[in-house]
Amino acid sequence: MGEKSFRSGILTHSLLLIAAMIWGSTWAAGRFLSFGLDEEGSIPLEPATSAWLRYAFAVSAFFVLFVARKNGGSFRFVPSDTESWKFSIWLGIFGTMCYQLFFMHGMRWTAAGDASLVVSLNPVFTVLLASMMLGQKISVRMLLGLIAGISGVSVVIGWSPNSEIPFDHRLIGDIMILFAALSWAATNNLTKMFLSLGKDISALEIVVWYSLTGWIMLTPWMIVEIWGSGFPDPSLAQWCTVAYLGVISTVIAYVFFAEGIQEIGPTAASSYIFLVPVFGVLGGWLILDEEIGGSLIIGFVLIVFGVRAVQRESERLQYD
Repeated sequence: MGEKSFRSGILTHSLLLIAAMIWGSTWAAGRFLSFGLDEEGSIPLEPATSAWLRYAFAVSAFFVLFVARKNGGSFRFVPSDTESWKFSIWLGIFGTMCYQLFFMHGMRWTAAGDASLVVSLNPVFTVLLASMMLGQKISVRMLLGLIAGISGVSVVIGWSPNSEIPFDHRLIGDIMILFAALSWAATNNLTKMFLSLGKDISALEIVVWYSLTGWIMLTPWMIVEIWGSGFPDPSLAQWCTVAYLGVISTVIAYVFFAEGIQEIGPTAASSYIFLVPVFGVLGGWLILDEEIGGSLIIGFVLIVFGVRAVQRESERLQYD
């Protein structure tokens, strides 16, 4: 029994590590789709078109998962009541449409490694938005954590080693990535509100529902791009990258993470999220030949310190 439990634990932590690696690699993948491997030799996909194609793959994969698990009654593919539809629409706006548009537009302007660090402020934004959306208290320690996190982002933006990208370009891209983090923070709080309704709804169902509604909302943006630029003609590498983002990153990695939460709890599982920017920086270096410098390391340390300070204080206030 002990050996079986040990093997199960190893498998769980391995799946969480793989999920972190997959999510870290999405930044290099997004940069490749939005910008190409070099400025002159490739034709990037338009941002909304990339996002729409990604979620076409994701929704299709979720439907296959739904059919495969249907006999077990695992989850519902669409909401079953009006209130669930309302939450799914709002989550689709922030968690899919806004996040993906900011993400793909941002990756056209900034480095993958830089963006993966900037978006790490998401947990701080989540706690700050919770004060408005959920009535959570904000303490001095939280504000100090926010200052540390913003200082880390400032170091990444101001002293990025990826100086071959003009500063004004990186600034535009990093600001867009900050808005992506803010969109995801709103998604986190809306999800918490949705789950607190007491309905028999799983986190997986919520992700499936807002992936579907968000994909539909991305359609007009994609049509506008096609109207202006013509129909896209993705290369094989671009098709593979879009499929990777849709199936592997959006569906499989989430299923791995959900399994980890079920086995070891949300707090322990969430610790693996801190590895995502590490793999993001490594992915930019390995795939896109980006630079790794001391400023990224300093920025990472400040951001992680700030995020952990905010998270710990938030947990303390919840139990006081």
